[in-house]
Amino acid sequence: MMYCTSSLCSHFPIFSTTSSATAAKAKGRCVVYPRMSMNQTPQSPIPKKLLTTITNLLWGPSLPPGLLISTVRTAWNSAWQIMMSQLAPSDSSGGYTRPASKFRLSNSQYSRRNPTTLHLYVGLPCPWAHRTLIVRALKGLEDAIPVSIAAPGQDGSWEFQNTPNTDKYILVPSKDEANGRKTLKEVYGITRGGYSGRATVPMLWDSERKEVVCNESYDIIEFFNSGLNGLAQNPDLDLSPNSLKGKIEEWNQLIYPNVNNGVYRCGFAQSQEAYDRAVDELFTTLDKIDNHLGTSRFLCGDTITLADVCLFTTLIRFDPVYNVLFKCTKKKVVEYPNLHGYMRDIYQMPKVAETCNFSAIMDGYYKILFPLNPGGIRPTMPSGCEGEILYAAHNRESVSSVNKNTQI
Repeated sequence: MMYCTSSLCSHFPIFSTTSSATAAKAKGRCVVYPRMSMNQTPQSPIPKKLLTTITNLLWGPSLPPGLLISTVRTAWNSAWQIMMSQLAPSDSSGGYTRPASKFRLSNSQYSRRNPTTLHLYVGLPCPWAHRTLIVRALKGLEDAIPVSIAAPGQDGSWEFQNTPNTDKYILVPSKDEANGRKTLKEVYGITRGGYSGRATVPMLWDSERKEVVCNESYDIIEFFNSGLNGLAQNPDLDLSPNSLKGKIEEWNQLIYPNVNNGVYRCGFAQSQEAYDRAVDELFTTLDKIDNHLGTSRFLCGDTITLADVCLFTTLIRFDPVYNVLFKCTKKKVVEYPNLHGYMRDIYQMPKVAETCNFSAIMDGYYKILFPLNPGGIRPTMPSGCEGEILYAAHNRESVSSVNKNTQI
């Protein structure tokens, strides 16, 4: 955000005023960069009353002359191309390309870490950071792995706010509980050896060593799943059992490029060709997944896996954000009978709904991605995303192999 972003979520890229600050969403993280306009609607340096007076003097109640319209359109298109080139780096065809994560965590490093000194940094709009919150909750690691929740600041960077929480069941932005810093960029800056690159979420921090452990979301959720069972309240839950690792990888190889990153390839496309290709691959894949879920409760069978977690964080944002802002308009998730029931199944699992702050998600996209939504106006939440609908019976148990065997 915000791409989940240095400034925004490591998933949400925000454009920068310099080429060195190119913002883009990384494979498993959200990044934020300085931007021209943030949470509030940009204010014109010229008073609105004066603008109205000048407008009336020049052309009265009529539309501006054609020459002015064409000139402004050309100027805006040029400015948009510049902003998009920094917000979302593209290939020669105008297709969005995502930078790789800087800090990776290998399996060999897991055992060398002191798990009691780890701290998680996230941003609520970011789907990549959301993965880590869900696995942390499902495994019961809330006490073992404390979290600091950053929010988009006025300058486009991730910053920490001590937000009053009127609903104890929903996560909200917080202060920096580990280092007492004002921004995520400052936290990255104090890591051993220094660091001045993109400050993205999610980020796993070692409070004892004062260093970034990892900012690749999939590395982090694998670590949370299997590397901290001694501290987990739910150690028996295995979201990546050896018997399913092959299937999980197959689904990830399909879902990541076409769905997780696919929605961004639609939204950040800088040519009609790139958009058409991305949207076709996105909905072809969603059709295939919906088909599969007609005979399987989860992607790999009767139990939830990391592949499901990764798909869920995109699905839960699809109708309120990607369908509209990223032009993924062919269908909504609510129009897929199996996908929508599957999404509700996961949403209704204990502690998952608490990780879904829809207000923060909507603000993080509509009020932050200036090139895609210059007015910063946040649309109304679609009715299909309201609580009572998300809590409606999903009946997904009926497609489990256990029940099928019982019926036979």
